[in-house]
Amino acid sequence: PVEATDDAFWDQFWADTATSVQDVFALVPAAEIRAVREESPSNLATLCYKAVEKLVQGAESGCHTEKERQIILNCCRLLTRILPYIFEDPDWRGFFWSTVPGAGRGGGDEDDENARPLAESLLLAVADLLFCPDFTVQSHRRSTVDTAEDIHSIDSCEYIWEAGVGFAHSPQPNYIHDLNRTELLKLLLTCFSEAMYLPPSSDSSNTNPWVQFFCSTENRHALPLFTSLLNVVCAYDPVGYGIPYNHLLFSDYREPLVEEAAQVLIVTLDYDSSTSSSPTVDGTTTGTAMDDVDPPGPDNLFVNYLSRIHREEDFQFILKGVARLLSNPLVQTYLPNSAKKIQFHQELLVLFWKLCDFNKKFLFFVLKSSDVLDILVPILYFLNDARADQSRVGLMHIGVFILLLLSGERNFGVRLNKPYSVRVPMDIPVFTGTHADLLIIVFHKIITSGHQRLQPLFDCLLTIVVNVSPYLKSLSMVAANKLLHLLEAFSTTWFLFSAVQNHHLVFFLLEVFNNIIQYQFDGNSNLVYAVIRKRNVFHQLANLPTDSQSIQKGLQRKKKTPEPISRTNSQDGVSMEGSRPAAPAEPGTLKTSLVATPGIDKLTEKSQVSEDGTMRSLEPESSQPPLEGNPPSAVSDGEPWSGEATHPQQDRRRLSSASSSGQWTPTPDWVMSWKSKLPLQTIMRLLQVLVPQVEKICIDKGLTDESEILKFLQHGTLVGLLPVPHPILIRKYQANSGTAMWFRTYMWGVIYLRNVDPPIWYDTDVKLFEIQRV
Repeated sequence: PVEATDDAFWDQFWADTATSVQDVFALVPAAEIRAVREESPSNLATLCYKAVEKLVQGAESGCHTEKERQIILNCCRLLTRILPYIFEDPDWRGFFWSTVPGAGRGGGDEDDENARPLAESLLLAVADLLFCPDFTVQSHRRSTVDTAEDIHSIDSCEYIWEAGVGFAHSPQPNYIHDLNRTELLKLLLTCFSEAMYLPPSSDSSNTNPWVQFFCSTENRHALPLFTSLLNVVCAYDPVGYGIPYNHLLFSDYREPLVEEAAQVLIVTLDYDSSTSSSPTVDGTTTGTAMDDVDPPGPDNLFVNYLSRIHREEDFQFILKGVARLLSNPLVQTYLPNSAKKIQFHQELLVLFWKLCDFNKKFLFFVLKSSDVLDILVPILYFLNDARADQSRVGLMHIGVFILLLLSGERNFGVRLNKPYSVRVPMDIPVFTGTHADLLIIVFHKIITSGHQRLQPLFDCLLTIVVNVSPYLKSLSMVAANKLLHLLEAFSTTWFLFSAVQNHHLVFFLLEVFNNIIQYQFDGNSNLVYAVIRKRNVFHQLANLPTDSQSIQKGLQRKKKTPEPISRTNSQDGVSMEGSRPAAPAEPGTLKTSLVATPGIDKLTEKSQVSEDGTMRSLEPESSQPPLEGNPPSAVSDGEPWSGEATHPQQDRRRLSSASSSGQWTPTPDWVMSWKSKLPLQTIMRLLQVLVPQVEKICIDKGLTDESEILKFLQHGTLVGLLPVPHPILIRKYQANSGTAMWFRTYMWGVIYLRNVDPPIWYDTDVKLFEIQRV
């Protein structure tokens, strides 16, 4: 053991003049940190305590000299290196939350400051240092050192890092300040990463103590820091101030800061909103009658501030910024390499999700104009691009979750009718139509040619289509054919009988057709024509056999027939020019495991749209047929569907695991129970009326040309001939602790994999997820 008072010994760890964080990682190998932890724990404790003490001193003095700043940065790097090894050992976990005995260094300064746990001292020092004039922010004084600003008297709200929300002044860019902020934020993120060393638990109440303290009123810089992080991210323009190829001439010091800011921001916002208005400990509810308007807001100030942003210009700034950054990979394709390609789109998607989930006014603002399409198109691009890559299953989920959240609002469906003219090269068939067509074509592509681990998302994808369907004014022929192709694939007897909830997909698709026929018949002659052409499929569904012999035969049929979902029997046509096919993961790619997501019935709640367009929530017990009898949906390996046997492209050996509740076999009673509820009346009536008319035209005029038939269908009407329109049902996303946990594991998995230089957490014993190689 080395005495804490032996300054000469301890100073050598941070007095070295020029090191970088990479040097510190190279000079302090993992094996040595672990050895010290096991063999001389008191030395490790002293090292941590001394390093924190240096940061606290720097924050006190305002680090005016170059030497002091160097010491601060070195302590920062050292702590970033050591902390993960303290978190991985359960015996050390309480260390930072204990007070250090004899912390007061003699003399008269034995005040109550010294009774603070080490973690709190560390976090407060980092917060102070993030607003330290001439170190991380521009000094406002223009004079000599003797009037240097006292770090305790400055109002950090005047030193916000970037113009945007709540701050109009954009400070002069200073790359040294950017680098120093980035190092401090890296340390902050490392402090917060204790969450990675705890296994996932369904109990979302276990808040991260580091985040909890940092985002509390104890941190006097909470507001300016939240604002700085948000503004730095949303104001960033990777194109290099609008000049193509500019990024090749100038090194961009902003990007590492923006990435770090985005990561710190989403971690501080890791908060389970589903528990926020639940009963408190004494049994009273925290919510009030005014709950929808302005809840009192959580203790986490970052979440609180985020939920209280309300000025239109602030929303505009955030939305424009997020849309600009999400579209960055798409811009790449017009002028290759003209703009710097950013890599933090997953963090941006999490941030966008948090904004919509915690701030309903923001959600309504996003949907108020067609700006929402600037978010939709990049998301569809990512979904299409990542569909075959198993290392990007998490990206697929978050993209779909965001679209599910948006689709619960009527405005989203209405916005989709805007013509799609931007030609982003995507590996999808060429079509002329609206954003709704784009969405349906991409979803079809995901279902028919995505990775098998996307199976759990099929419910979600089709729920989104159901939610928007009543508002779709006119589908293109390509999209109409895609919807019918899905129905064809999902209604084969093999698929329907091979897993306990496969028939839900058919219910969703029938609901889509019913919504469009009942509410948007006039503009949708393409869909009506496609339904008439494929009328066979509907007749087969109506006459689905229910005796056990036919069920067995249906299950056998898979052996002889080709896959029900294959690329061949869907008229795919030519892919867009300049597009690359979606590639599977490169062998050796690292990925992190995810927890299972809740089933669609847990993810959403039903709302009925009334005549005047308002929605009212339906009581869960009046559950509609498609969602009856859902088996428990959590399967341990992160596949919420019952087993993996449901995927049509897999061999039948998997059928043995057809259900999470042990062996499951389809019975006549089971088939009858849902077959009798298939909502086929509207379509059957439509076929009954229109098929004879279309056949008559073909015979009379000898027509084989579909344009004439389409013209007839355009002018036809079914007013008074169809059953009374059913009420529109929307399945709105509802916050729940299952998704909160999913987001936590996904977010930390992204952060783990993205921090490779230096590799902060690599090879430490994380428990929140597993690291796997493809």
